[in-house]
Amino acid sequence: MLGTAASRYEQVKATTSSPGEILLALYDGLFRYLRMARACLESGHRPRAAELLSKAHAIIAELYIALDYKVSPELCGRLAALYEFSIDRIRMASHQGNVHAIDEVVRVLTPLRDAWAIAVPQAMKEQAAAKVGRR
Repeated sequence: MLGTAASRYEQVKATTSSPGEILLALYDGLFRYLRMARACLESGHRPRAAELLSKAHAIIAELYIALDYKVSPELCGRLAALYEFSIDRIRMASHQGNVHAIDEVVRVLTPLRDAWAIAVPQAMKEQAAAKVGRR
């Protein structure tokens, strides 16, 4: 019963969240999977680590696919390079059990997530203010 309620909450949250909020949730999930995978590798649970790294890989792949080069080709090119680097390191971590590869992904993507954490609420405030100004 509780699991069903939590599942419904997550479904409603996903359908009512702004694109920026979804982006932050993806980054949060990515970092959660990376932390858990690192812990699994350190404790010798490679199959579970591989599963978690696969989920992290899927999130980065979605971020990569979502890049819109028409809006900002230079920014998208830079983000694509970061995402490609991260996917490469996740593969390395999964195949070799290399926790340092996970650390590299976290090191590279943390500043990006931090920047989004500042930009998304600011954009939402500006959007709300613009709506009020139109009334």
